[in-house]
Amino acid sequence: MNVILIIFDSLRKDCIETFGQPPWGKVHTPNLVKFAEESFILGNCYPESLPTLPARRAMYTGKRVFPFNERNEYKSDFKGSPGWGPILEERTTISELLQMDDYTTCFVSDNMHQFKPSKNFHRGFDEWHYIRGYEHDYYTTGPLPRDEEIKYWLPEEVDKMNSCYKDFLTKALMNMNGRIKEEDYFVAKVMRKASNWLEQNYDKDKFFLMIEAWSPHETWFCPDYYREMYTKGKNLPQQVLSLYSDISHLPEEIIASTQANYSGVITMCDFWFGFLMNTIKKLNMLDDTLIVVTSDHGHTLGENNYLGKRGYPSTPEIFDIPVLLRHPDDSLGRGIENNILIQHTDITATILDIIGIKPRELEFIGTDFQRKKTKEKYSLEDFPEAKLHGKSFFNNLRNRDTKLRDHVTVGWGTFITVITDKWWLNCKVNGKGAFLYNLENSDSFRKNVADSNPEVGTKLFKLALDDAGGRFPDYLLNMANDDIDAPGCSELVAIE
Repeated sequence: MNVILIIFDSLRKDCIETFGQPPWGKVHTPNLVKFAEESFILGNCYPESLPTLPARRAMYTGKRVFPFNERNEYKSDFKGSPGWGPILEERTTISELLQMDDYTTCFVSDNMHQFKPSKNFHRGFDEWHYIRGYEHDYYTTGPLPRDEEIKYWLPEEVDKMNSCYKDFLTKALMNMNGRIKEEDYFVAKVMRKASNWLEQNYDKDKFFLMIEAWSPHETWFCPDYYREMYTKGKNLPQQVLSLYSDISHLPEEIIASTQANYSGVITMCDFWFGFLMNTIKKLNMLDDTLIVVTSDHGHTLGENNYLGKRGYPSTPEIFDIPVLLRHPDDSLGRGIENNILIQHTDITATILDIIGIKPRELEFIGTDFQRKKTKEKYSLEDFPEAKLHGKSFFNNLRNRDTKLRDHVTVGWGTFITVITDKWWLNCKVNGKGAFLYNLENSDSFRKNVADSNPEVGTKLFKLALDDAGGRFPDYLLNMANDDIDAPGCSELVAIE
């Protein structure tokens, strides 16, 4: 069985029509809707670690990245972001596992963070392609955009907020120079390259294709006709940046413009996803290919007067992610919803389970996971680094069963989020500053009930501590002690 795993960065679940719609109105995603009608629809999935690179380290290995025990910082990269770094050498990736099982593997990505010096996310792929130029990728040094062009894309009210916005936009515009038609946009290049690879490798016995579309991550450039689907006939100023700031002071039209551009990029992503699916159908691959579509996280676009993504306070528009899994076997059912509680590592485990690869049955030469095999087989206990933290939910899909996990823990920097069917806890790793929400209440996230339910907060915090192996790293606790609490949050009591 072939495998195609597609990750859209910053794709909100409620922006796929199958799952509903965001507060500003429906986003058109006809191709993803059609795909969902042929897939298992998983609407209760959460990351394991965030943001960008920690999420991918978890997905690529099926193993926990939280509680960020290793502290790696590299030149020309983010500093002080726990879990941000390459995939650890001692951890096996899904591409390496499939490569050892004679899969032909390919990786197509426009996510610059995966290819910065020291990063190794292309490990285990026989062929890989990096589409250059997204955001502030060090892709080009000129020409500089004209002042008129910068002013067109940067509203005066935004420019006054922070001088960094202008610098950031200038670099993004330099990278976009010369891209004048839709085929020049990043998601189009990614899907066209992936489709081209499929056309060149359709005769392989089995393949694994990993597709990383950094869209709809900011900056939110898209052709005017996509944007105009959401401007509702209004002549809105352009705004394509995620400001990572309170936006309560911004005019409503600037916020509406941001939402229109984000929505337009998603619809463009949907179109090029449809292009990829047409290629798969043309090559008669649907009957023997497992296809999974997901995201690393979503994005806040005006909720609680904020624009950006953050781990504290954590909210569903960022943490609640879509998963669509299309199995080639029609007899399993189509368009079936399942609210099983899962997270990123479980996707990896499920893919391996479906195609029949079990790490304990793989043949290794020592700890070299790269190439040849030996006739001697080893047990998983001989290679603990190959053991997955993720749990396969394939049997749950087949049996329409929703019992797999009683909770998930998500780590983001010095903050944790613990989610059960009933509760949502978000606090620092030192137990301070708790937000607790009862998910059974209507408008759950309007009222923090930590003060009135201290025993619940203590219990959920203990679950996160257990998932961390019984303690958090000292450096992480020190970072948490230096942070400033978000306004209006509660203290979490009874932390030992």
